[in-house]
Amino acid sequence: MKHSARHLAALAAALILGTAAAQVFAHGDVVPQAVDTTGLKNLGADFLPANPYRKDKTATRIGDSAFNQNCARCHGLGAVSGGIAPDLRYLPQGDEGDEIFLQRIRKGSVRDGRVYMPPFEGTLSQEAMWAIRTWLETVHEE
Repeated sequence: MKHSARHLAALAAALILGTAAAQVFAHGDVVPQAVDTTGLKNLGADFLPANPYRKDKTATRIGDSAFNQNCARCHGLGAVSGGIAPDLRYLPQGDEGDEIFLQRIRKGSVRDGRVYMPPFEGTLSQEAMWAIRTWLETVHEE
């Protein structure tokens, strides 16, 4: 069966557009997912400066799930970044890392009008944010 150059060009264009569309939708639903923090102590309205759940097993379990639902699409499964966003395994441990983490997750990151990370304050609770941080410390690397 013989195809004209025009048919082949149309087929190639359709394949390229189809591949591009698949890449655009590859991340799936980017709407933040709710995090069930049942079992964690309620922290109130004012954000704490340091992680109150450090090494808490319940917080670690909740944080693992919350990270996979809300953060892994950019920061990678297991926090191993594929280059889209920073590899969070290298955040400093303890209070220093808490300060960096909390600022970024609450306020996000915008440069030159481009949103590099959306703010999660008002979307995720303080408890959910600290649970994610608790889990991140379990995968920390130097």
